[in-house]
Amino acid sequence: MSVSAVAADQSVCASLPVLGRDVTVPLVTGGEVTYAALDYAASAPALQRVWDDVAAYAPYYGSVHRGAGYLSQLSTDLFENARRTVAEFLDCRDGDQVVFTRSTTDSLNLLAAALPADCQVFVFETEHHASLLPWRNARVTYLDAPSSPRQAVETLERALADREPYGPALVCVTGASNVTGELWPVRELAAAAHAHGARIVLDAAQLAPHHPVSVADLDVDWVAFSGHKLYAPFGSGVLAGRADWLREADPYLAGGGASRKVARRTDGGVDVEWHDSAARHEAGSPNVIGAYSIASACTALTEAGFDNLVAREQHLIEKVRTGLAEVPEVRILSLFGDDAPRVGVISFVVEGWNSSHFAAALSAEYGIGVRDGLFCAHPLLRTLLGSDPQTQGECGAPEAAPGEKSLNAIRVSFGAGTPDEHVERFVDAVKELVQDGARWNYRTEDGRCVPDTSA
Repeated sequence: MSVSAVAADQSVCASLPVLGRDVTVPLVTGGEVTYAALDYAASAPALQRVWDDVAAYAPYYGSVHRGAGYLSQLSTDLFENARRTVAEFLDCRDGDQVVFTRSTTDSLNLLAAALPADCQVFVFETEHHASLLPWRNARVTYLDAPSSPRQAVETLERALADREPYGPALVCVTGASNVTGELWPVRELAAAAHAHGARIVLDAAQLAPHHPVSVADLDVDWVAFSGHKLYAPFGSGVLAGRADWLREADPYLAGGGASRKVARRTDGGVDVEWHDSAARHEAGSPNVIGAYSIASACTALTEAGFDNLVAREQHLIEKVRTGLAEVPEVRILSLFGDDAPRVGVISFVVEGWNSSHFAAALSAEYGIGVRDGLFCAHPLLRTLLGSDPQTQGECGAPEAAPGEKSLNAIRVSFGAGTPDEHVERFVDAVKELVQDGARWNYRTEDGRCVPDTSA
């Protein structure tokens, strides 16, 4: 291999600097170890670039859209430029709106509040609860979990063809599963929706941090995602897409910023003229730092190059899947099969282990942070685990002692800031735990498995 080829390969395999990379945590068995953060699907660590950008802006922070002072004007420019940066990151079409929200959940609830009267919603049971539950005021058709991308499209086409009477309809679908990491056929699902006169919203919470998302190319009507999964802190999110339903709906929140004119009527009431822009659904003082942090993350990921990021992540996925495949007691959960394209999200169960016990041991004895439970995707987990789909459960670990069978799984997730050493340590820890067992005693406390320190 030439020197230039080696350099190129090294650039592809370099992780991005993130906060917390050098944090050490205590082990229950004694000593400390560098923390391996492998719960990116819940919240990814902030990029150092994002933190530096926010720190540089913080002394200039001011209220937006209202002040005549320099800092207010600067903050307003920064806030609106962040909106344009996000629109470019998502490859939005002319006329699309970018609304800043608190999260993916908030974005989809905003869209749910903007649905036309008598709208029908179609959603797969495989969705995260953020996509599954907001549609309480609509007629909802829940679709069974498909076993392949092709079956997903066929299932949606049948459901849309059978709908009566014809009227407004919306399809909600994830871009990448928060449980299996598998990529969904978004472009094909969008084509099926539009062919039957329906619109489609893409939950890109797990897709946008790992792959480029083009509203125009995928031909989706809206896209929603969260900043805290895109390497940006501060609790902010985005809903971007078509303006008409948003413009015609009552404001998501009523208050300052959403209103253009307010006047008293002679009968004592109030007349309000609402904005037609994204401000219509951004009442109150907005999270300027949150919006700026999302824009900074979008810029950082774009500059790093998604080709490089995807290549490096596939390298890590292969490391984890190959390592787990060497442990017969481990079963990786999947809808579409081993060959399905995916992002760095892998869920599994270990024969003979309660998943909460296993995750607790990874943390306490190895300094590795993963997630256990049902991952706010209860119907999907029950399907994957072969349990009764009607059984209720909790997002956290069920009440089950170490060694007892439970309805939950373990999820390891990673991304642009994950060094090779973290996934290698994870694989080695899984093998050691399965072979030798835990080195510490554990007990159930408040529904979670924790090290027993009473002795």
